[in-house]
Parts: sequence; structure tokens; C-alpha cells
Amino acid sequence: MSGPLGGAGQDTKKNAVKSVRVNHTDWKTMTPFKTIMTGTLLALSLGAFAQEAAIRKNLAERLPNLPRIDEINKTPMAGLYEVRVNGSDIFYTDAEGNYLIQGNLIDTKVRRNLTEERVDKLNAVSFDALPLKDAFTIVRGNGKRKMAVFEDPNCGYCKRFERDMQKVSDVTVYMFLYPILSADSTEKSKNIWCAKDKAKAWQDLMVRDQPVANASCDAGALARNIEFGKKHRITGTPTLIFADGSRVPGAISAQQVEKYLTDAKVQ
Repeated sequence: MSGPLGGAGQDTKKNAVKSVRVNHTDWKTMTPFKTIMTGTLLALSLGAFAQEAAIRKNLAERLPNLPRIDEINKTPMAGLYEVRVNGSDIFYTDAEGNYLIQGNLIDTKVRRNLTEERVDKLNAVSFDALPLKDAFTIVRGNGKRKMAVFEDPNCGYCKRFERDMQKVSDVTVYMFLYPILSADSTEKSKNIWCAKDKAKAWQDLMVRDQPVANASCDAGALARNIEFGKKHRITGTPTLIFADGSRVPGAISAQQVEKYLTDAKVQ
């Protein structure tokens, strides 16, 4: 039967056939392209693997005292590779491992120390991962901002830092006693941890040079702090950790602390 309905039915069938042919043609065109792309990516992957293997092999053979390599990455500088050992120690080498460089890689265009940024990222400690039960708190002002500090009671730089921190307000400081300097550091830390008012005992010693009375209790937190510090390579005091995970070694000024607190709040 002819007519509008018949004509419409025939047009639809023709379009369907045409559509199938076009799709079939597209599939035939795309298949080689996908194959080429897959092959290219595979070749690049294998090339990168071979490159890393060559660097590992040559450095291990030529520098037997070099610690086990954790990771090898390309850097923004052509032909230069980052070699990471001991968790966060950074070296640089060429594509064959013929040379090993120790030092900072500086991006002169934007004036950034890429090595320092990389090490900071590797050493970052998530604030949520801190064992806060093994710390005591010092609250200043409204205490809304937060930071953690690892300190030894016999550390002169820690005393200077504590005195400068009196200028910083509206912060809660989580204080981790970290006695690594001497046996006396452990004894003083135990007396502080076991004091009725830990924060007062700490500030009496560090800010006002007043001795801490002998006290006894379960001071297992001190050993746990040492273990945590070893795991995260906290090798000196004071070491500061801010809410965004940034980590700062050394007794920085109150102004610098304020900047880190502000930056951490923005994150």
C-alpha cells in the first residue's frame, strides 16, 4: 500500500540502513586509532619502566652504600630525575644514573624551591593522625586555632620558643613531651606529665625557670611519643605541626607562627 504512511516507513528503513553503514564505517576508522594509541601508551610505560630500572641498577652497583631507593620520578627539568631514599631524602640523577646530585632544585621563573616543597609534602603529618591522648593542651584566648608541638624540657630553643609563644593568642596548643636529649629530659617529662596541672608545670619550667616537683604515674605516653616521632622522622625539637599538616622544624618567631596558623585556616 502506497501513501504517506508507506513512504514514511520506507524513508525510516533507508535512514536506519544508512545509519548502520555510517556507524560501521566509524568503527572501522576508530579501531586502528585506538590500537595505535594503546600501543603508544604501552610503549611509553615500558620505556619509563626500563628507564627507572636502569637508574636503580646503576646506582645500586656504583654506590653500594646508598640507601634503598624508595621512588624515582621525573622532574620539571629535562633529563633530571628525582631519587627518593629514607622516606624523604631527595637526590637527583640523570637518565643513566651516571651522576648523583645532592642539593636544591630551584624554579627560577617563579622563584620556588622545588626540593624544599617536595620534602615538606613528604614530611607532612595529618593532624587527624596525631595521638592527641598522649599530649596535654595549652589554651590561649578562644583557642579556635590549633597546632601541635613536640618539645624536650632541656631544649634551649624550646624555651625560647615557649617565651615567644606568649604573644600568640586564640590558639590551642597540643603539647607532646618528646624527651630525646638526655635521661634527665625523660625524668623532667615524667614529672610534668604526672603533675596535677600539666600546662602550668610546663610553663613554670620553660617560661619562668621554676623547677618541677617530683611526681609519679603511668607515663607510657612518653615512650609512645618517641615511637611516633621515630616513625615520622621527628629528629629535633621543637617540631611544629599545624592543622593543614604542614610541619616546621625549629624555634620560629611568633610572627611566623601567626602566618602558619592563618595559612592553615585558609586550607
